[in-house]
Amino acid sequence: MAEPVIVVLNASGQALAQRLQTQFGWAVHGRAERVSNADILFPNALDHIRELFVSGQPVIGIAASGILIRAVAPVLASKTTDPPVIALTDDGQTVIPLLGGHHGANRLAREIAAFTNGNAGVTTAGDLGLGLALDDPPPGWRLGTPQLAAKAMGDLISGRGARVNGVSNWLNSLPAGDLDIDITTAPPKPNILTYHPLRITLGVGCSRNCPPDELRVLVEQALQDANVAPLALRGVFSLDLKGDEPAIIALARDLNLPLRLFTATELEAQTPRLANPSDVVFAEVGCHGVAEGAALAGAGSDAKLLREKRKSHNATVALAIAPEPITSLHGKPRGHLAIVGIGPGQATWRTPEVSRMVAEASDLVGYGLYIDLLGPLAAGKPRHDFPLGGEEARCRHALMLAAQGKNVALICSGDAGIYAMATLVYEVLSHNDIPAASRVEIVVSPGISALQAAAARAGAPLGHDFCAISLSDLLTPIDDIRKRLKAAAEGDFVIAFYNPVSERRRTLLGEARDILLSHRPADTPAILARSLGRPDETIHHRTLETLQVDEVDMMTVVLVGSSQSKRIETADGPRVYTPRGYLK
Repeated sequence: MAEPVIVVLNASGQALAQRLQTQFGWAVHGRAERVSNADILFPNALDHIRELFVSGQPVIGIAASGILIRAVAPVLASKTTDPPVIALTDDGQTVIPLLGGHHGANRLAREIAAFTNGNAGVTTAGDLGLGLALDDPPPGWRLGTPQLAAKAMGDLISGRGARVNGVSNWLNSLPAGDLDIDITTAPPKPNILTYHPLRITLGVGCSRNCPPDELRVLVEQALQDANVAPLALRGVFSLDLKGDEPAIIALARDLNLPLRLFTATELEAQTPRLANPSDVVFAEVGCHGVAEGAALAGAGSDAKLLREKRKSHNATVALAIAPEPITSLHGKPRGHLAIVGIGPGQATWRTPEVSRMVAEASDLVGYGLYIDLLGPLAAGKPRHDFPLGGEEARCRHALMLAAQGKNVALICSGDAGIYAMATLVYEVLSHNDIPAASRVEIVVSPGISALQAAAARAGAPLGHDFCAISLSDLLTPIDDIRKRLKAAAEGDFVIAFYNPVSERRRTLLGEARDILLSHRPADTPAILARSLGRPDETIHHRTLETLQVDEVDMMTVVLVGSSQSKRIETADGPRVYTPRGYLK
């Protein structure tokens, strides 16, 4: 669960917000002109709360319940994915978990109420009747039979008692009875509610380009021999040199488990505890055992081997067991780089996936203006600002941060893959000159591009075939740009011009206009869209013939229609569309 955010709307709740921040360390976001002391000030409560919610951040609102409900109601998705929302009165005496009761809200509400000497208004039946939620085990535990939890909860609330088979302090308050609840690391028995204490770690090693199926089968055999359920595993652990091994990455993904890595020095420290130390392995990677050492390192200093190393032709696997459930992970993650497109700048045009990735990131990298456009999502996060023109340095820095095991978001305007940083990241990665960058998990999340935003504001000019051409000659020879202009003109494409002018480059847009005029009518619609999605947004309609370079700057996207594009007048002003022929 992401770190909660305290949202305070009035000066009367400011004192409580500061007390909660001092106690729990949560960020405080305050309504501008009403709250004087906050990490972030915002102008519109509904928009701000909604943005936090969509990004997956728990919201603790010192506000009326109705305000919080109205804010998140349009974006509710599922009780299994929606983050907690909690309402507090200004004095902290009433704490109401509105959403996410079984996914952290009830627990948070009780913690807050205990601190404020208030009352947690928990309304979920299980918590009221039993004092716990069977579908929300505490950290270090996993529900092995989630399909049985709802019926078991109903039975217990109706007066049936439980028989807990195994050690579990958190279930001790259940009334005694005949409903079996198993506490085990073994595979669940049919129709018995089962919880797994996450005490077992899976250590793996393999040779380069080991077939994924070979490693998977070896792991399945080891789990079967040890009578361990896959859901009872805390994580997959290995040597950091194996952090880019496809078989290991696929294994962690298929098991839905975190992958954590150790240096050879860290694994070598486990040598006295190894059952099968190997001088051959030491000579190759610098430690006497990968699978056994990683399993032990992942399980902690008091752990012991549950199953010694077993081998296939290309892989090794071992299991270790800790005396207590493992609540915090040892080792370093692979590192994660999310290359995200935030759209033209308007928060409501940013996708929920991008908002979530930014909220989860430990570090933000990008052009300073783009990071600024994130508003509250950037609050409190380390920023690595780069100027325009520093694109390669920006991408290299993001990769180096991620290679250290950090979760990094590289911020792009528009779409990350359209004239943005995604392609440069992969180009830099292909040079293989950044240590450990090959181990980084890289994901690209799409955004609304400038051409999409401009087209939406103008009507529907992209209704038929279109293309995009950048008029910047910094990275593309000007003769190549001219060839593309002529080809697009002859092909009668609708064209979106990116980077149409700069301070030193003022003639190429005029040249493009003249090339197009030789292939399509003078009254072909042209749209100049500037600062899309921002307060100073402007949309100007022109014809190809009247398009003037002096009206355009680097914040402008220029759309030029095809010979078939039409302009019509509506009650809301001119609109442009390019028919595809549906009416025929």
